[in-house]
Amino acid sequence: MYDIIELSNKAMEELHRIAEALGIKKLESYAKNDLIYQILDVQAETGASAASDKNNPKIKTQVPKPAKDSKNVKETRPAEQKPAPAAKKAAEDKKPAEDKKPAEDKKVVEDKKAADAKKAADAKKAADAKKATDAKTAAEEKSVADGKPVAGAKPAEAKQAGGAKAEQKGLFEEETKPEATSAKPEADPEVKKAVRPRGRPRKTEEPEKKETKKEEESTGARQTGTHAGQPHQEPVAKKPEYEGVVKAIGVLEMMPDGYGFLRSSDYNYLNSPDDIYLSQQQIKMYGLKTGDTVSGEIRPPKENEKFFPLVKIHEINGRHPEFIRDRVPFDFLTPLFPDKKFDITSNNHNTLSNRVVDLFTPIGKGQRGLIVAQPKTGKTVLLQSLANAIADNNPEVYMIVLLIDERPEEVTDMARNVKAEVIASTFDESAERHVKVAGIVLEKAKRLVECGHDVVILLDSITRLARAFNTVQPASGKVLSGGVDANALQKPKRFFGAARNIENGGSLTILATALIDTGSKMDEVIFEEFKGTGNLELQLDRKLSNKRIFPAVDVTLSSTRREDLLMDKDKLNRLWILRNYLADMNSVEAMEFMKDRLVRTQDNDEFLITMNQ
Repeated sequence: MYDIIELSNKAMEELHRIAEALGIKKLESYAKNDLIYQILDVQAETGASAASDKNNPKIKTQVPKPAKDSKNVKETRPAEQKPAPAAKKAAEDKKPAEDKKPAEDKKVVEDKKAADAKKAADAKKAADAKKATDAKTAAEEKSVADGKPVAGAKPAEAKQAGGAKAEQKGLFEEETKPEATSAKPEADPEVKKAVRPRGRPRKTEEPEKKETKKEEESTGARQTGTHAGQPHQEPVAKKPEYEGVVKAIGVLEMMPDGYGFLRSSDYNYLNSPDDIYLSQQQIKMYGLKTGDTVSGEIRPPKENEKFFPLVKIHEINGRHPEFIRDRVPFDFLTPLFPDKKFDITSNNHNTLSNRVVDLFTPIGKGQRGLIVAQPKTGKTVLLQSLANAIADNNPEVYMIVLLIDERPEEVTDMARNVKAEVIASTFDESAERHVKVAGIVLEKAKRLVECGHDVVILLDSITRLARAFNTVQPASGKVLSGGVDANALQKPKRFFGAARNIENGGSLTILATALIDTGSKMDEVIFEEFKGTGNLELQLDRKLSNKRIFPAVDVTLSSTRREDLLMDKDKLNRLWILRNYLADMNSVEAMEFMKDRLVRTQDNDEFLITMNQ
């Protein structure tokens, strides 16, 4: 048997086939809902008559009994089954009475049967009268589709003539009267829920939390309500899934509790709304450390989450995650002297500044260089020129420009004119911020070197970085001249000393500016501490910049350690002859001589070849 929900979900063609099987005629005159109720009416009559003949043969009145295998009685029971509870109780009262009474009480049993039959007949009469009234009312509200009269019709004919409205009214409205009998309460509980008290206006109802579809062949749409006292629940729309749609990249910063966050370079690797959460399990699985550059897929945070979690890792430091597990820590890598020189004069970067630097202080991969500069000697412009030359001529290099305690306008100028990642902490920020930014940049560079990459850090300036470390350093009780704490320079030395050329690939090059002649004793002490740690020293002279001679390089004091590893022997011999010739000149005379000779040649090789001419 079909219920109203199954029939509502079927198409009109399937409903026509079901109606033909039940013997319903004039199918074209029914709308979809009318046809559904007509099918329910016919199959209910068929099922009720069969159940009555089988279960209660002695009672002549037609008392339908609901099928036990029906899943939802209140959806499939038509109006004719209203006296079913009374009839069922009568049958059930009779059955246990016959089983329990002894043989000598047969007369009492027969009296009981007669009383039960009378009750069932009275209930059937009341139901017939009520159904006739309902059918008459429904017929007045809606005209009969085929023109048959309603008055005096039988209950089944009245329902068929009245259409879907009368059938719908009587579908779930029943009146039950409590009977004080000794029989077991086996009446269907689903029927009792659908009782409508007398005097309450009739309403068209359907099963709770369900809506009928719009009529396909009628002009008006009809929407039915739910049971009284039960709120209607709209279907909850499924939220779209955005997992894996957005890809992100950041530098990992570990927390003391074991989890971490990917910091964005847009916020100088500090706390920001773009932070991405990494769980402890992910960090342990891939062997991640502070400074690792991780790229992967993220998803939006859920209800109780504050951050965007990383759901899938694609690359770590530009390598596959499997490669990262077997990497050697930075402290255990073998450092070597720089043996491969950076090309800084090709691709339209053959400027006078780059040629002088390349000739007297060649820069190799893994160089640890100090640019010693007095104020207003053009160190910032020189750094920009070197950065763009290295970036254009050495595409395998990852370059970072780190500006510590500098002016904000210089940060903007550097970010716009340099093809590198610019990380800055301006002078209006605290010393703690200077130290934190420098620390995470150094860790990032170390992780890249562990994976075999060549990294260049241009630091401006190491003097101000050392000042920041001295500010945040707890007092040890030992203070050097100039107010420098005895332990304050240990961390900036560790930063500067990280530059090295690694055996079997990878290098970290650091070119840092050191300020002198600023009138501060602390700056002099800091410079003296770093002076012997580097393997490249480029001196800038204030006398040259005052005469507007640029680059203001003191060529007699500028040099690179073990430059024989960076230049071939012939060029090195010619360079020694040049240095011997310039040794007797002061910085101004030497730079004017070099500037006059260099502008006559196209490159440094041509200059060295034609040096004696």
